[in-house]
Amino acid sequence: MAGSALRVAGRRLSQHTGSGVPVLLRQMFEPKSCTYTYLLGDRESREAVLIDPVLETAQRDAQLIKELGLRLLYAVNTHCHADHITGSGLLRSLLPGCQSVISRLSGAQADWHIEDGDSIQFGRFALETRASPGHTPGCVTFVLNDHSMAFTGDALLIRGCGRTDFQQGCAKTLYHSVHEKIFTLPGNCLIYPAHDYHGLTVSTVEEERTLNPRLTLNCEEFVKVMNKLNLPKPQQIGEWLRIWTPASEGGAGGLDTWV
Repeated sequence: MAGSALRVAGRRLSQHTGSGVPVLLRQMFEPKSCTYTYLLGDRESREAVLIDPVLETAQRDAQLIKELGLRLLYAVNTHCHADHITGSGLLRSLLPGCQSVISRLSGAQADWHIEDGDSIQFGRFALETRASPGHTPGCVTFVLNDHSMAFTGDALLIRGCGRTDFQQGCAKTLYHSVHEKIFTLPGNCLIYPAHDYHGLTVSTVEEERTLNPRLTLNCEEFVKVMNKLNLPKPQQIGEWLRIWTPASEGGAGGLDTWV
């Protein structure tokens, strides 16, 4: 693994810079919502976590975990996605012992409600939880304990960021979240987003600090840009609304919904 590398905007960067056996990392893609799901595992203890699973590909993810001989401890969510339904609930059934994880501020039910600063341990590794609201109030970024990689959800995308026009989003909050919780990481820290719509897979903190066309603006200009995006609603917004509408209003449960 020491010689393996990822291509990042024409440069080669190692997957792990720490000493000893590197973390096992797999990046998987769901094409309908252009969502990335990430599997991280400890090669020695075989303990693993899965970040941002999608319902339609949960069976695929469970099969890969079994093939690699891993034991999934946690199916974690960076936030409640409006463009797909999480697969963490199904994974709890497919892989007994797996627990669902999401921010306490998300409004969703889960086995473990995390907060800023919480650490998700798997073998010799851990993911540090950094609250990064703005896209939604419950957004978090997960940072590997050696700060070699960060899983930013929709807060920071490659040369972009998540929208802030619904789900209680706030452009000003998002700007400060990215600059204070993500851009303060080492420049060579790898950035793995929850989505990409242009075929890109990974970036770095330094690239996004200097090349991201939105987040290199000052806060005032960023807010103006975000307020003028006029983006269409996500394709699966109808299903998302059904699930998050309270049962008393004809939906599936609202705040009582489990992830």
